[in-house]
Amino acid sequence: MQKWIIATDSCADLTAAQVASMNLSVIPLSVELEGKTYFHHPDERELAISAFYAKLRDKVVATTSLINVGEFLQFFGSILEKGLDLLYIGFSSGLSGTFQSAQIAVKELKGQYPDRKIMTVDSLCASMGQGLLVWHAWNQKQAGKTMEETASWVEEHKLRLCHLFTVDDLGTLKRGGRLSESAAFLGTLLKVKPILHVTNEGKLVALQKARGRRSSLSTMVDLMVDRITDPAGQTVFISHGDCLAEAEQVGQMIAERFGVKTIVYNHIGPIIGAHSGPGTIAVFFLGSTR
Repeated sequence: MQKWIIATDSCADLTAAQVASMNLSVIPLSVELEGKTYFHHPDERELAISAFYAKLRDKVVATTSLINVGEFLQFFGSILEKGLDLLYIGFSSGLSGTFQSAQIAVKELKGQYPDRKIMTVDSLCASMGQGLLVWHAWNQKQAGKTMEETASWVEEHKLRLCHLFTVDDLGTLKRGGRLSESAAFLGTLLKVKPILHVTNEGKLVALQKARGRRSSLSTMVDLMVDRITDPAGQTVFISHGDCLAEAEQVGQMIAERFGVKTIVYNHIGPIIGAHSGPGTIAVFFLGSTR
C-alpha cells in the first residue's frame, strides 16, 4: 500500500489544529521585523500573529523571503528518509519564487531517492486559498485516492479556487512598495477600499474599488454571486488581518445569502500580511471561474 504525505508551506495559513488533524508537513517562510528574522510556523512558535500585526499598526515595515533550495532539500529529504512519498502543494509561482526552489530541489532528490515518488503542484493560490486547496487534497486522500489521483484532482480544480480580498490599510501597501505614495494618499483621502483577486496566473490584482469599509465587505460578497458553485455543499475559508469580528460579519452575510453551512476562519499569516496589512479580509471558495 502506498505510504504518502501531503506537504505545503506556511503561506497556506492553516491553523496548527488543521495541520495536526491532516497530518501535514509544513515548511515555513520567513519575515523580517526590525532587523530580526522569524520563521512563520502554524503554531506561532517564533512570532505570535497578534504581535506581528501590532508591529504593522506601529508602522514597522516587514519584509519577507522565499524558501531557498537548500531548505527544501532538507525538508523534503526528512520526509523521504522515512520511506514516504510526498505531494507538495506550493505557494503561487505568480507571487513568489518559492515554488521554483521546490522544483529544483525535487530534481536533485529524485536522483538521491530513486525509489521514492515526489510530486509538486503549483497551487496558483495564496493564504487560505492555498490552504483550502490543501484541505480538498486531504479529503481526496481520506477518500482513498492515490497520490497521483489526488495530484490530478488538484491540478484540475485549482483554477476554480476563487480568492476575493479587500484591503483596509493602504499605508501597508505603500510602505511595502506595492502602491505609490500618491495613490495611497488619494485612496485614504477618498476612503477607497480595493477589492482584489488572484488570477489564473496566480497573481494578485485589483478587481474593483469600493468607497468605505462597509461597502467593500458587501461588494466582496456581491462578487461571489456569479462565481460560487454548490454553496450549500462546500466549505468556505475566510482569513483576516487581525480583524476576526469583521471576518465573522462577512461569514454571516455569506451564510445568509448563499446557504453556506461551514465557514472556517484564521489569520492571514505574516508572509501575506506583510504586504496586505491589518484589516485585510479574504474569502476563498470553489467556483465556476476565478
